[in-house]
Amino acid sequence: MSIQQNIQFVRQYIPAHVRLVCVSKFHPNESILEAYETGERVFGESKVQEMCGKFKTLPQDIAWHFIGHLQTNKIKYIVPFVSLIHGVDSYKLLEEINKQALKAGKTVNCLLQIHIAREETKFGFSADEILETFSEGKWKELTGIRICGLMGMATYTDNREQIQSEFRGLKALFDQIKASYFTSEASFCELSMGMSDDYRIAIEEGSTLVRVGSMIFGNRVY
Repeated sequence: MSIQQNIQFVRQYIPAHVRLVCVSKFHPNESILEAYETGERVFGESKVQEMCGKFKTLPQDIAWHFIGHLQTNKIKYIVPFVSLIHGVDSYKLLEEINKQALKAGKTVNCLLQIHIAREETKFGFSADEILETFSEGKWKELTGIRICGLMGMATYTDNREQIQSEFRGLKALFDQIKASYFTSEASFCELSMGMSDDYRIAIEEGSTLVRVGSMIFGNRVY
């Protein structure tokens, strides 16, 4: 199937209140343009250099989401144009994004990554760590960032109940943080969970952003 047909297939399962992030990492501009021509405007990248190159050469109304593990020394390159950083996995990283945002005179939208999977290879705060971070209150001094919600990746498994449980736990944590710290903040509204293999389960469990790559673009060209 073509990229356009793949998008049509994926979109039939995505309700209007959920946004699709087309994960275009390692795919060429031509593939992104094909998705763009079907109406897609949100694309996800995981390498700073690759994302910067695509930003310079592709239509300027694309909203670029950074979905990879972000290194502190590369933040400054994406701050001027990034629409949302999904994977803020430590308070140190949040502070550095804030520092670079203030230098650039920008406010950068961020999601805090929570480690919900049973795999050690995935990054993120534990539930206890993030609750402690919020209760300490230092994050309120970071005026260059806007915390828009949470992000998490479920365990890579065929066990549907496990995936549901992990997503459900993240949604409960989101609701708890929203009620405690962001009741009057409309901007704290995003729950980024779900990828090609589990995005339909994620939507059932409350996701507002799904990150779909291989189901749209096929296998990556490394």
